[in-house]
Amino acid sequence: QVQLVESGGGLVQPGGSLRLSCAASGSGFSINNMYWYRQAPGKEREVVAAITRGGDTNYSSSVKGRFTISRDNAKNTVYLEMNSLKPEDTAVYYCNVDAAAGFRTQTYWGQGTQVTVSS
Repeated sequence: QVQLVESGGGLVQPGGSLRLSCAASGSGFSINNMYWYRQAPGKEREVVAAITRGGDTNYSSSVKGRFTISRDNAKNTVYLEMNSLKPEDTAVYYCNVDAAAGFRTQTYWGQGTQVTVSS
């Protein structure tokens, strides 16, 4: 079993920055791909950024150039650096990981952290 704990959300003014963290804990697993999703009120959950174990990254077009995903494999932690934030970035942000234990791979979700961009 893998537990994910997120932190770093909050209220920020337009143009500001925030850094989200998501730490995975447990035993007997290896974290493969890691993702950040977000869900705004009344909208479907959408993927924002992804990173492989080797560090290859991918971003949605809405955040490319403003957000940076990174990870620390030794700490089983993924980060999302968010710059030039806009009101439309307001959402609950969730981390998601693919964790392998032996030949079995499962997906786990964090509890979500609120990001509000408002003046």
